[in-house]
Amino acid sequence: HVQLVESGGGSVQTGGSLRLSCAASGYTDSIDYVAWFRQAPGKEREWVATISKRSVITWYADSMKGRATISQDSAKNTVYLQMNSLKPEDTGMYYCAAKRAGGALSVGGTYGSWGQGTQVTVS
Repeated sequence: HVQLVESGGGSVQTGGSLRLSCAASGYTDSIDYVAWFRQAPGKEREWVATISKRSVITWYADSMKGRATISQDSAKNTVYLQMNSLKPEDTGMYYCAAKRAGGALSVGGTYGSWGQGTQVTVS
């Protein structure tokens, strides 16, 4: 079993930056990929980025390319999402999720572990 705890959300002005953190605990050896998803009020959950825990390869949604960087600190079992040039449309609850290998990296249903989320508000 894996537990994920997000932190780092907050309120920023347009053009600002935030770094979100996702701390994993439990059976972390079972994690192959960690992703960030977000959900705005009244909208469907949207994939943001994924990192391969072992190869450190990263993937990004088109909406975040060039503005977000997903990274990890393996010693701390923590994944980060650095977001720059934030826009009001980036507002939402941001969730981290973890999965084993297999299944599409951008599909939330393939992730077996989820955190509680951290709120990001851009105005």
